[in-house]
Amino acid sequence: MFNLIMRAFDWASGRGTIGVGRMFEYTDAHIAAQFRQGEDILLDRLTALPCLFMGEGWGDEIAYVGQINRPRRMGRDVTFEFSLDAEVPPIQNRTIYENRMSLDMPEDFEFSRNHWAVKDVDLYRFLLRSVRPRRQRPTVFQIPEHENIEPALASAMMPFDAGFAAVFDSIRLAAGNVGLLCRRADDIWENAAIIQDVVALIDRSRIVVCDCTGRNPNVFYEAGIAHTLGREVILITQNENDIPFDLRHLRYVRYLNNAEGRAALIGTLQGRMQTILGH
Repeated sequence: MFNLIMRAFDWASGRGTIGVGRMFEYTDAHIAAQFRQGEDILLDRLTALPCLFMGEGWGDEIAYVGQINRPRRMGRDVTFEFSLDAEVPPIQNRTIYENRMSLDMPEDFEFSRNHWAVKDVDLYRFLLRSVRPRRQRPTVFQIPEHENIEPALASAMMPFDAGFAAVFDSIRLAAGNVGLLCRRADDIWENAAIIQDVVALIDRSRIVVCDCTGRNPNVFYEAGIAHTLGREVILITQNENDIPFDLRHLRYVRYLNNAEGRAALIGTLQGRMQTILGH
């Protein structure tokens, strides 16, 4: 079980208040009965549960997970202190709204009314399944603390050479045919802050296509980053000997850089992308 307190919070103050009349709204009667004794509210029993603190709304508002401390009944109000769990990242209300059925919050109006509810749901299990975990971050370049993959973005990593322009056009066409926008990152390496821009593109991409032709070191570096970040990587090459030995167990696409070969590449890539996207 967990407490849900829906109201505007001054997060820095660590204090909150809720009207007694709003206690146990949107709470099943048999659950509320566990925290009542006659007219009394068993506040000590409630503090044993974790709490989801939410401001009203179902958009960009921020919610936190934490604990209720020192609750007291003061006339018509319950006052309390609260502490936030530093190990749980802030959650946008939109994420909670999208998963409202899993949290026993089926009514839209619940997101717009101050109240204190108790839900018969394992909050931390929900968080493990639904909220992106923290990840260890590198020092050579920066990545956001939480993933932010753009579902319609693909990227192409390939040598910075005019001879690959038509190949990129083929990759972009295949991506477009399955509803993806494909961006190319090779020329970013010409700038001073290159690596950050390349990594940011890879990190946001749903699919990363890496052309290993010519054993370009930048492409191999980018492929390694993409694999490490857990992205869906499609390796392509004009020469199978350009695929490193330790990557040959992975499926790769061999193509010819002529009109017929690029047409075949479009079809193959489109099929791979459709499989990855579940189309």
